[in-house]
Amino acid sequence: MATLVGSPWMRIRVFPEVASPFFRQPSIYKLCFSPLRRNFSICASAIPGDGLPKRAEGEVRVRFAPSPTGNLHVGGARTALFNYLFARSNGGKFVLRIEDTDLERSTKESEEAVLRDLSWLGLDWDEGPDVGGDYGPYRQSERNSLYKQYAEKLLKSGHVYHCFCSNEELEKMKEIAKLKQLPPVYTGRWARATDEEVQEELEKGTPHTYRFRVPKDGTLKIDDLIRGEVSWGLDTLGDFVIMRSNGQPVYNFCVTVDDATMAISHVIRAEEHLPNTLRQALIYKALGFPMPHFAHVSLILAPDRSKLSKRHGATSVGQFREMGFLPKAMVNYLALLGWGDGTENEFYTLEHLVENFSIGRVNKSGAIFDLTKLRWMNGQYLRALPSGELTKLLGEHWKSTGILRESEALFIREAVDLLKDGIDLVTDAEKVLSNLLSYPLYDTLSSPEGKSVLEDKLSEVSANLLAAYDSGEFHAALEEGHAGWQKWVKSFGKSMKRKGKSLFMPLRVLLTGKLHGPDMGASVILLHKAGTCGLVTPGTGFLTFEEKFKMLREVDWNTFNKDQTQLESASIVSH
Repeated sequence: MATLVGSPWMRIRVFPEVASPFFRQPSIYKLCFSPLRRNFSICASAIPGDGLPKRAEGEVRVRFAPSPTGNLHVGGARTALFNYLFARSNGGKFVLRIEDTDLERSTKESEEAVLRDLSWLGLDWDEGPDVGGDYGPYRQSERNSLYKQYAEKLLKSGHVYHCFCSNEELEKMKEIAKLKQLPPVYTGRWARATDEEVQEELEKGTPHTYRFRVPKDGTLKIDDLIRGEVSWGLDTLGDFVIMRSNGQPVYNFCVTVDDATMAISHVIRAEEHLPNTLRQALIYKALGFPMPHFAHVSLILAPDRSKLSKRHGATSVGQFREMGFLPKAMVNYLALLGWGDGTENEFYTLEHLVENFSIGRVNKSGAIFDLTKLRWMNGQYLRALPSGELTKLLGEHWKSTGILRESEALFIREAVDLLKDGIDLVTDAEKVLSNLLSYPLYDTLSSPEGKSVLEDKLSEVSANLLAAYDSGEFHAALEEGHAGWQKWVKSFGKSMKRKGKSLFMPLRVLLTGKLHGPDMGASVILLHKAGTCGLVTPGTGFLTFEEKFKMLREVDWNTFNKDQTQLESASIVSH
C-alpha cells in the first residue's frame, strides 16, 4: 500500500491487486495528473493499467532480478532465497528476470554464472530467460519497445516532458543547489516550456531526455512488510529522468514497467533499493498500475558492521562453491541471516525452510556474516552425508590434488573415518591428509613443546621401539590391525613400566613425528597401510615406517637435549 499526503494533496491510498488469504481485498484507484497545477485527483478506473496481464486472484508472484555485471553476491543470493521461499510457501511463482540495461558492463558470461549459482543453491525458477513463461521476454534488453510505449503514454498524459538541458546546465544547477545547501533537484525551464518551444527543439534535433514531473510538496508513504511505514518528502526529489537522450530507459522506469507487466505481487529486495521506491511509486501511480507489496531486506554486514565487500574476503556464491562449501549448508546459513522461526533450531533443509518461512519474521536490522559459523555449519552437513557419498567426495578431491593415485580404495574409506572430524570443507581434506602423512620429527624435537617429551627419556623409548621393529613384532602387530596394535602397545608399555600419557606421548612423537593428532592407534595402522597399498603419490613427503625407523637410528639425542637447553636460555633472555 502507498499513500500520498500533504497540501494541496488529497489523501490517497492505493492497494495492490492481491487478495491472498493474509491480505485485504484491494481497492484500486487511477491517479489523474494536471501537469500545470502539479496536483493529483482521483478518477474511477475499472482496469488500472490498460492491457496489463492479469494474475489469478490471490496469486503470489515474486521476482529476483540480478544484473549480469559480475558474480552473484551472497546478499543477492539471500534475496533470491527469500523470494523463492515466499513464493513456494504461498503456492506462488518465482520469476527470474535479467536486468541487463547496463550494456557496457553486462556480459553473457556473467548471466550464465548467476544462473549456474542459483541452480547450484537449488533455487529453481518458474519463469525466466532460459525457461520462458507467459510474461516474457525476461531480459530487460529485449523489452525496449515496451518501455518506449509506456514512456510515450506518460508523455501524452503530461506526467513526463521533454527536457533539452545540456549536461553543463544540469551541472550548474547542482552547483547552485550545493552552495545553497539544498537537495540537487531539477530547476530547469523545460518543465514549464510551451508546446511551441518544445516543438522547435525537436525540429532542430536537439538531444533530450524524458523527465518525470514530481509534485512540489507532499509526502509519499508505503507500508513495508518488513520495515513498517516508510515515508519521503516529495520536495527532496525533483523531476527525474526516465529515458536518456540515447533512447535507453533508466533503471527505476524499467523496474516499474517490468514488475507491473509481469504481474509481480510482492517486491522483496535489499534495503539499498528502498530510496528507489519513491520514484517507482510515482511511476506506478502515474501509469495507473496496481502497487505491489514491498519488503526491503536488511544488508548483510561484515564482522566490523560495515557492508560486506571484497575487502572482507570471499563474497560471491561461486567463490564459496570453489572453496568447498556445500549448497545445502550455504542455503541454511543464508536463511538464518535475518530470519528465524522463533525456535532454537539452526538446521533446515530447503523443504523445511519452505514450510516455516514467513516474511513477518524477517528482521529489519543488519545481519552479520560470520565465516567461522558458516564453516562450522558446513562441517556438520559434510559429516552428515552418507558414508559412501562422503568417501567419494573426499577421495576424488585427494586424487585431484595429487596426494593419492586413486579415488576409491579401502585405505580411503578408513582415512575418511579417521579424519572427517577435522574437515569442515572439502578443500580442508588435502591439508588434513597431508598432515597425517607428514613426519616432522626434527621440527617437533626442536620445538619448545617437545622439551617435556625429550626430558622423559625419549631416547630410551626410541631404543626399545627400534628393538621391537627389528624383531618383527611391531610389524606383525600392525598386520593384525587394531586388535594386534592394542595387544602390542600394552605389552610394550608393561616392558617399559609406562602407561597413559608417559607411554602414548613418546610413541606418538616417534611414530608420527607430531605431538597431537587423531586417535594414535588408528593413525599408526593407517600409516602402515599407506606404506603398503601404493596409493600415496611419490613426492608428497610421506615416509614408510622403514624410512622412519631409519631416521630414528640416526637421531643424535644428545644434540637435541643440548639444543633444548639453548632454546630455554634464549627464552629466559627474551623475557
